[in-house]
Amino acid sequence: MSESTDDKTEEPTAQKLKKAREDGQVARSTELPAAIIVIGAFLVLMLTGGWLITRLSAVFAQGFVFDRQLIEKPLLLPAHFGEHLLAGFVLVMPIIVFTMIAAVVASGITGGYLLSFSAVMPKGSKLNPISGLKRIFGTHALVELGKAILKFVLVATVLWWSLVSNMEALVQIGQMSLEPALNAAGRMIMQSGLWVALSLAVIAMIDVPWQKYTFNKRMRMSKQEIKDEYKQMEGSPEIKAQIRRRQREMANSRMMSRVKDADVVITNPEHFAVALEYDPTGDGAPIMVAKGSDHMAARIREEAKAHGIHLFQAAPLARAIYFTTEVEQQVPEDLYHAVAQVIAYVFSLEAASPMNAPRPKPQVKVPISMQFSPDGKKASDQGVHA
Repeated sequence: MSESTDDKTEEPTAQKLKKAREDGQVARSTELPAAIIVIGAFLVLMLTGGWLITRLSAVFAQGFVFDRQLIEKPLLLPAHFGEHLLAGFVLVMPIIVFTMIAAVVASGITGGYLLSFSAVMPKGSKLNPISGLKRIFGTHALVELGKAILKFVLVATVLWWSLVSNMEALVQIGQMSLEPALNAAGRMIMQSGLWVALSLAVIAMIDVPWQKYTFNKRMRMSKQEIKDEYKQMEGSPEIKAQIRRRQREMANSRMMSRVKDADVVITNPEHFAVALEYDPTGDGAPIMVAKGSDHMAARIREEAKAHGIHLFQAAPLARAIYFTTEVEQQVPEDLYHAVAQVIAYVFSLEAASPMNAPRPKPQVKVPISMQFSPDGKKASDQGVHA
C-alpha cells in the first residue's frame, strides 16, 4: 500500500538528495536564466548600441553599393552579399558570445551544474495517460499558468507605460531627419526592452523560491522511508551477521595459518589452547600467534600436531594467556616467568640427545592476579585459587 503525501513529513536525507541529483532531479527555475539572459543582452546593447548601430548601418549601406563589375556580372552578387553578411555577423558576435556565457552561468545558479543521462532516458510513466492528466490539471500546471498570465500582464503593463511616457518623443521622430530619428528610436527601443527584461526579473524572484519549495516538498520522506533507507545503508541484521561471520572466518583462517610458526601450544588440555612464538635472538617477549576455546582449541591442537609443534598442558597458564592477551601481542609481564619455563623446556626437548637429556617438565605456577576460571572470571575476585 503506497503512502500518501501527508505521511511524508520528514526532510529529505542527503542520500535521497544525492540519488535525485543522479537522476537529474534538482530545483530548477527556467525564469531566472531567461531574465538574466535578456537583461544582460539589453545592457550590452545599451553600452555598445550607438557604435554597433553605426557600424551595422555602414555595413548595410555598403551592401547596396554596386560597382560596374557587379552590374556586369550578376553571379558575383551572392559573394558580395555574403561578405557583408559575415561582416555584420562578426559585429554582433560579442553579444552572441555574452548571451551564451550568461545562459551557461544562469542555468547553474539554482540547481547547480548537472549532467545526467537518466533525465533524458525514455520512461513508461511519461506515456501513462493518467499521469499526463495529473500533470495537465495538477498544481504544477496551475502555477505555470499563473506565471504565464503574470508575465503577460507585467510585460503588457511595461510596454503600455513605455509607450505613454515616450508618446511626445515618438511624435517628434516624424519631424527629424533619418539619422537622428534612428538614434532616438534606438534609445527608446533599448529602454523599453530593458524595462521589459526587468519585469521578467520580478517573475524570477517569485519562481526561484517556489521551485526550491516544491522540490523540497517533493523530496520529503515518510518516517518509514527513512527507516528503510537506514536499513539499506547500514544493512539488515541478517546481512550484518553474515559479514561479521565472514570476517571471523577470515580472521580465524589467518590465525590458523600462523600456528605452524609457533614454538609451543599451551593447553588446559581440552577447552583452551594458545600458540606462542618466541625469537631467542630478539629482545621481545613471546608473542601469542593463535588462541581458541573448545572447537577452535581442538583445531589449533590438530594444526600443531600436523606441523610437529609441541603441546604443553598447563591449564592455569593457558587460561591466563587466553583471557589477557590478543592475537599477535606479547604475553603480559606477570606471565614472563611461567612462559619462560615452558619455552626453556620445549627448547631442551628439541636439543635433547643421548649425551644431553632434556630438562624435567616444570611445575608452572601462575600468579594469583593472573589466574582465571573457565568462564573468564579472575580467581582473586572470586576468592578461588586455581
